Amino acid sequence: MESEKPVPPVKIGVVGTGHVGATFAFTLLLRGLARELALVDRRRDKAEGDAMDLNHAVPFARPVRIVAGGYETLEDASIVCIAAGVAQRPGEDRLNLLRRNIAVLREVVAGITAHCPEAIILVASNPVDILSYAAWKLSGYPAARVIGSGTILDTARLRYLLSRHYRVDPRSVHAHIIGEHGDSEVPVWSLANIAGIRLEDFEGYEPEAHRVIFEKARDAAYEIIRRKGATYYAIAVGLARIVESILRDENTVLSVSTLVNGYHGVRDVYVGVPAVVGRNGVERVIELPLAREEVEAFRRSASILRGVLDSLDL
Repeated sequence: MESEKPVPPVKIGVVGTGHVGATFAFTLLLRGLARELALVDRRRDKAEGDAMDLNHAVPFARPVRIVAGGYETLEDASIVCIAAGVAQRPGEDRLNLLRRNIAVLREVVAGITAHCPEAIILVASNPVDILSYAAWKLSGYPAARVIGSGTILDTARLRYLLSRHYRVDPRSVHAHIIGEHGDSEVPVWSLANIAGIRLEDFEGYEPEAHRVIFEKARDAAYEIIRRKGATYYAIAVGLARIVESILRDENTVLSVSTLVNGYHGVRDVYVGVPAVVGRNGVERVIELPLAREEVEAFRRSASILRGVLDSLDL
C-alpha cells in the first residue's frame, strides 16, 4: 500500500487573526501541516496572544514554531493565507466596504511580495472572488499561485446536506457548486452522483428536496451568523485541505476560486470552479460538461463578478 506523501518542513503565514485566521492556524497546528507559523495582524497584541496560546498547545500536538509580528515575520513563507478585512460601518454600502477592503489588501499584498515573493497566496477574505482577482493583479504573481477559497465550503455544505438526505457518508457524495461564492452560485445537479449513481436514480430521490437542500447550502452562512456571529470552523478546515493538497502535491480536485479564460465562455474573472491543486498551486482547471441551464446560470454569476470588478480601480 502506498504511504501518504510526507509534508515538507515549510513555513506558513496567516495575515489577519480574527475568527477565520486564528482557527485556520489552530487547524494547521493540529494537522501538523507546518514547521513554522507566522501570524500578522494590525492588532499586534491579538496576533501575539494567539501565538502564545497556540504555542502552549504544541506539547499536545506536533513540533511547530509559532511567531507573531509585522510582515517581516512572513520571510520565506511557502504559503500565506489572507484572512484580513474591515467590518462594515452602519449604513455603508457594499461597494464602499469593498473599496476599503481593497485598500487593506494593497497593504497586505505589498507585505507578502516584499518578504516571500515565491509564496502561494491563499485568499479567504470576502468577497473572496473579487479579492482573489485583486490579489492576483496587485501581486503580479502567476494566477496559479493566487487561490481563493471559492466555493469549497459551499460544495462541502451541499455534500453534507445531500448525505443526510440519502443517508450515506458525505465523502461518497460527488457534487459541486460553482460560480460566485455568494447568492448567485450554481449547483451542478446534472453531474451530481453518489458512488457513480446519478441522484435521480438513487433511492430517496426527490426533486423538491434538492431545491430545499441547495437553498440551505447557499444560505447557511446567514443562518450561522444569525446564531453565533461568524463562520470559521468549516472554512478553516477547507483552507487546511487546500494547503495539504499543495504541500503533499496531491493534485486533488477542489472547488476553488481561480482565474478562468474561456470556461464556458467566461474570461478574465476569478470564480469558483473545480481545479486540480498541487505543488504549484492551481495546476489546471476542470471544465465540467454542464447542462445548458447550468452554463447560463454560471455565466450570469460570473457577469455579476465582472460588473463589480469593472467598478474598481485595479
